[in-house]
Amino acid sequence: MARQAHASKKNLQTGARVALLGFVANVMLAFAKILAGFFGHAYVLIADGIESTLDVGGSIVIWGGLTVAARPPDKTHPYGHGKAEPIAAVVVALGVLAGALAIAIQSVREIFLPHHAPAPWTLAVLIVAVIMKETLYRYVIRFGRSAESTAVKTDAWHHRIDAMTSAAAFIGISLALIGGKAWQSADDWAALIACALIGANGYRLLRPAFFEIMDTAPRGKFVRSIRRTARSVPGVIEVEKCRARKMGLDFYVDLHVGVDGKISVREGHEIAHQVKSAIQQSDSRIADVLVHIEPAEL
Repeated sequence: MARQAHASKKNLQTGARVALLGFVANVMLAFAKILAGFFGHAYVLIADGIESTLDVGGSIVIWGGLTVAARPPDKTHPYGHGKAEPIAAVVVALGVLAGALAIAIQSVREIFLPHHAPAPWTLAVLIVAVIMKETLYRYVIRFGRSAESTAVKTDAWHHRIDAMTSAAAFIGISLALIGGKAWQSADDWAALIACALIGANGYRLLRPAFFEIMDTAPRGKFVRSIRRTARSVPGVIEVEKCRARKMGLDFYVDLHVGVDGKISVREGHEIAHQVKSAIQQSDSRIADVLVHIEPAEL
């Protein structure tokens, strides 16, 4: 049990460091994009920089959520502080949706305003941004999936979204440069497309985090594995109920086990301990198991 809690805390602390890495990268890119967009007359690049600025806030929220989630259980939080992780993910996802709406409104305004054609050198900034963000996405999502962290996976998709918006900006600026005066607003239309991508991914990030806060049951395969492990314990005749919920990076399981009604209380207690031990050994993510012993109908 102690080993599993330690592993979970280590993953949360590593996730916090990954979020800080994203924070540093986002600060650098946001600053570079906004300056390049301003001096290069490319509103789509400014919009992309604003999206990167939102990522800065998102990385801070993710870092804070993971830091709180790593705290051990206490009197007021006997199950730990794991819910801080999906709450952070929800805050970030809502920020993404709000940012998409704000950028879309400004993009529409810019379409109808006269402005200079974007400078060709702004394309170089976008190429660097796409490479950096896609690399960060691949690094962070790999850790997020291995640790089963909703917040870290949300942070990873933030990087992927930024890479997508930078790619859209690259296309828009390229069209504006190739098409001449008639296509000067192409970068603004690209900003609108980028907003649609941001909004769609914001919704994609919000769903799993919201489900986790609502204690949505894990996928059927997870529960079936727990049932199978419980039935393998000597003395277990049937498994009637099995519930599981995710708390941060850990899972908590509650199940009803049917045994021979003629055995002693001590024997039933021993079987319950064996069931709990077998389930925790079968999956290191399971922090605790509550076993209800019931007489089985023979």
